Amino acid sequence: MSGEARDFNNIETRTVIKLFFSLQGKSPKKIHAILIETLAEHAPSYAAVKNWVAQFKRGDFSTRNAPRPGRPNTVTTPEIIDQIHERILEDRRIWAKSIDEQLGNSRERVGSIIHEDLDMRKLCAK
Repeated sequence: MSGEARDFNNIETRTVIKLFFSLQGKSPKKIHAILIETLAEHAPSYAAVKNWVAQFKRGDFSTRNAPRPGRPNTVTTPEIIDQIHERILEDRRIWAKSIDEQLGNSRERVGSIIHEDLDMRKLCAK
């Protein structure tokens, strides 16, 4: 099998299903059989092919993944870590809430950076 066939990703596979097979009126079973013959173990499952064909028949011709609800990805860059570290070194009694307000990050993310990335802990002096 050629290297090109193995490098198909989901979007390319959906495009092939849409352009060549679904618009020709082929059934999901025939489309799946052709994909198995062509892509072997890299072919999508029959259920996936069936869902994509049904989606195309409903008039939704998008081949991209739909956005999913949920928690957004959290990004920690070295610049953000350095900014938080500088703020703490300027004022050791600063609160995570005030760093959050200054930098625009969530308080949980600031706390995570302080504890995990900077390896700083609260100290209690009596």
